[in-house]
Amino acid sequence: MQLNEYRNYDATGLAELVAKGEVTPAELLDTALAAVDVVNGRLNAVVATFEDEARRFIAEDLADGPFKGVPFLLKDLTAHYGGQPTGAGWPPRAAVKPDADAELVRRYKKAGVVIFGKTAVPELAMDWTTRSRAHGVTNNPWNTERTAGTSSGGTAAAIAAGIVPMAHGNDGGGSIRVPASVCGCFGLKPTRGRNPAAPSGSTWQGMLVEHVLSRSVRDSAAMLDATAGPHAGQFFNSPAGGSFAAEVGRDPGKLRIAVSTKAPYGAATHPDCVAAVEETVKLLESLGHVCEPYDIDLPEDGWVAFEKFILAEYATDMRLEEGVLGRALTADDFPPMLWEMIEAGNRLSAVEVNVATTRLHAVAAAVLSTFRRYDVFLSPTLAQPPLPHEAFPQATSMRGHYEFYLSWMPYTHIFNVSGSPAMSVPLAWNGEGLPVGVQFAAAPAAEGLLFRLASQLETASPWNGRRPPVSVA
Repeated sequence: MQLNEYRNYDATGLAELVAKGEVTPAELLDTALAAVDVVNGRLNAVVATFEDEARRFIAEDLADGPFKGVPFLLKDLTAHYGGQPTGAGWPPRAAVKPDADAELVRRYKKAGVVIFGKTAVPELAMDWTTRSRAHGVTNNPWNTERTAGTSSGGTAAAIAAGIVPMAHGNDGGGSIRVPASVCGCFGLKPTRGRNPAAPSGSTWQGMLVEHVLSRSVRDSAAMLDATAGPHAGQFFNSPAGGSFAAEVGRDPGKLRIAVSTKAPYGAATHPDCVAAVEETVKLLESLGHVCEPYDIDLPEDGWVAFEKFILAEYATDMRLEEGVLGRALTADDFPPMLWEMIEAGNRLSAVEVNVATTRLHAVAAAVLSTFRRYDVFLSPTLAQPPLPHEAFPQATSMRGHYEFYLSWMPYTHIFNVSGSPAMSVPLAWNGEGLPVGVQFAAAPAAEGLLFRLASQLETASPWNGRRPPVSVA
C-alpha cells in the first residue's frame, strides 16, 4: 500500500481492507514503518519501535477483532507492553521492562491492532508540553515551531501526520483533549472507570482515564466498545453494556447546549478560541440544537484543592517508582521544578489531602449540576491556540508551573474531577492555519450522546480531508 493511499483510511477502513483480503497486516505494518521514516525526523512523535515483536505478533497471536491488522502505537507512559520499556520520558526508567501486558493492552490486542511502537510524552507527564530529557521536544505537524500539546502529544502528532489513524492516549487533566485540539484530531476522554486503568488500579483516584485519539469518530467509538468494561483490578468501574459504535450516525435529537468561554479560575481566553466556539454555535444552531450562555459556578477553593491533590498523587507515584527501581529517588533524578513538586507533595499531611479531595467533590457537584438543565456543555478546549515551543518556560518554580497551566489549559481538568466524558472536536482552524479544538462534555456514562453529536458534526463539517504541512502524503 502506498503512503498516499494509506493516509486516506481510518482504522475501521484499514480493517475492512484486511477483512476483504485486499491488504495483509504485514503490508500495513510495512507501510506504517515507512510512514515513521518519512515524517518522524521532523516531529519526534514516535520514540521507540519494535518491529520484530510486531511481526512475531502478526504471525503467532493476531486476534480476529474489529481492528484486525491495523497498526497501532502506545503512549509511553502507563500502557505496559510486556518485554518493552515503559520509559515515561524519564531517564531512570529507560531500561525498565514490565514482565506482562497491562489489562488495557491485552484488550487492545484482542481488538486486533498490531502494536509496533511508543509515542513521546512529557517527562513523567509533569509538563504542559511534550518534551523530556530522554527524548527532546515533539513538534506539531501543522507548524513544527509549535507545541503538540500535553501529555499525549506524541500520539496526536503521529495521527495528524498520518503515521497511524488511531493510537493510545490517556487523560488526567486534559491529556487526550489538549493534544487533540492543537493537532486537529478527535479525542474523547471516557467516563471515570469506563476503561481499565493502566497498568492497574485507579490512577489519581480514577481521574486519569485511558482511551485513544483518532482521526474519525467511528474509530474512537468502536475501540471503546472493544476495551470498555469492568476490571477487577481497579477501584472505580463504570456501567457495562450497549454499543458505542451503534451510536455513530444516529440522530442526537434536539439538544440543549450550555455554552461558555469563561475559563475556570479566571484565565484570559484568546480570541481565536472564542471564535472557534462562536463558529461551532452557529453550526449547532443550523443543525437544530438550542445553545444558551452558561458559566459553571465553581467553588473558589477548587483550584487550590486540585493543586494539592495532584501534588500528593505525584509524590505517591514517585514513592511507588522507588519500589520499581529498587532505590531511593533524589533531586538528581529530576529537573528542579519537578523535584520541588514531589517534595511539596511529600510535605502534605493525610488530613490536608483528604480535605482537598472533599473540596474536589464540591467541584464535581458544581459541574454535574449543569447536566440537570443541559444535555451538553460546550467550551474552548484550550484558552490559547497552539503555542510556540518557547512560550513554555524551561525552568520555573512550582507556582509558576501551575500558573502557566491555568493560562493554557484551564477548561479541561474539571471534567476529570467530575468523572464526565468530554471530547475535543476539530471544527476550527485559525488565521495561521492552526487547529483550534472545541470541547463538549456530558453527564457521566453519556459517551453515547457525545458520539452521536460528534458524528453529526463530523458529517456537517468534515475534518478528515485536512492535511498538515508535515504529513506522509
